Amino acid sequence: MRVIAGELKGRRLKAVPGIGTRPTSDKVKEALFHKLGPFFSEEETVLDLFAGTGSLGIEALSRGCSSAVFVDKAQNAVRTIRANIDAFALGARTEVYRSEASKALERLEAGERQFDLIFFDPPYAEEKAGQLVKKVLDCSVLKENGMLIWEHATTKSAAFDERLSVFAEKNYGDTTLTILQLTGGSKNGE
Repeated sequence: MRVIAGELKGRRLKAVPGIGTRPTSDKVKEALFHKLGPFFSEEETVLDLFAGTGSLGIEALSRGCSSAVFVDKAQNAVRTIRANIDAFALGARTEVYRSEASKALERLEAGERQFDLIFFDPPYAEEKAGQLVKKVLDCSVLKENGMLIWEHATTKSAAFDERLSVFAEKNYGDTTLTILQLTGGSKNGE
C-alpha cells in the first residue's frame, strides 16, 4: 500500500497486523480518486469510518484536504493509523478515535462537526451498513453536496436514503465503489 498522489506520493503505508482488516487496493483507490477529482481544496474535510490503515483519509490529505478524522474500533487498526500519521507528520491535521462507528457519529454530531468527504468502508459482512448510512445523514455530519464513498461487496447492493443521489458506481472484482452525494435536504425533509 502506498500514497498514490499529492505531497506524500509514493510513501508506503504500514498495514494492520493480521487478517482482520481488508485494505483498499491501490487500483481501487486510484480509480476512486480519479472519479472524485485529482486534488482537493484546503477547506475540504474528511471522515474515514472503519479506517483500517487510514489509507483513504491519508490519500485525501496528501491531495490537499485540510483535515481528517479517522474512526476504527480495533486497537490494532488505531495503532496502525497513528503510526502512519506520525510517519507522515500529519498529527496537526488529524484526529483518531477508537470507537464503534455509531458512537463516533453521535460524538461528531454533538460537536457539530461536518465533512465534505466521508469514506465508509465497513466489513463486507456488516449487516447494519444501510442503517449506518442513515445515521450519517441523521447526525448531519455530511455537508450539503458532500460525498459519501461506500466500499462494499459486489454481491451486496447498496440501499441508501433518498437524500443521496448516485454520483458514480463501479465494480472492481469483488469490490464495488458507490459514490453518493447529499442532495436531498435535511433529515426532516425540510
